[in-house]
Amino acid sequence: MSTAREKSGANNLANVIYYQIKEDIFSFQFKPGQRFTESDLSEKYEVSRTPIRQALYRLEQEGYVNVHFRSGWEIKPLDFTFYKELFDLRMVLEKEAVKRLCLMNHDQSEELQHLKQLWLVPEDAYNQNTKELIRQSEDFHCALVRAAGNTQMAKIHQEISEKIRIVLSLGALRDFDIQHAYQDHAAILNCILAGDAEGAIHLAEHHVLHSIEDVKKITLLMMHH
Repeated sequence: MSTAREKSGANNLANVIYYQIKEDIFSFQFKPGQRFTESDLSEKYEVSRTPIRQALYRLEQEGYVNVHFRSGWEIKPLDFTFYKELFDLRMVLEKEAVKRLCLMNHDQSEELQHLKQLWLVPEDAYNQNTKELIRQSEDFHCALVRAAGNTQMAKIHQEISEKIRIVLSLGALRDFDIQHAYQDHAAILNCILAGDAEGAIHLAEHHVLHSIEDVKKITLLMMHH
């Protein structure tokens, strides 16, 4: 009979494998539509099939992989209509968050103070680490919703942002415009700090529409290939 410590160790290993597979999906170590078996991953990550299986079932529930009984697993193919709908839903949550933030005392919000330190900086202080800046850009939107103070809104927004990360990662395979990223986020943040909800929402919508256009271009590119 397994001890509690052994079960805890197995769960921790499954958790580690879960995050590793997810990271490999986001970084395109695994390609959309790619087929594999539990044995393939067991060999790749040098662990037994049990934590692999546990991690895969968790990823299946979250919509990252499909299971094909008798023929292994598959990285879920990209469905761009699905991602467009997620962008739309994320925008609904961000609009509501912006409205609430414009009515708040900004000095009491640690999230907003942190965003000011990250994004309201002179050009010579721009973060030149592209990979890190892409993550900071994603979290900018999550931080706005967190700052609005509704934990359930923030949780749902975080889940949506994680699901669309794979599409944003596709766009980031091209040259990432560091200056444009700072200008966009600074403009949205300055509107919020000035209590200009309409201006912030307009800028945020433009920012999201730009991301959606990227999705469309990527779709056409992938269809071509």
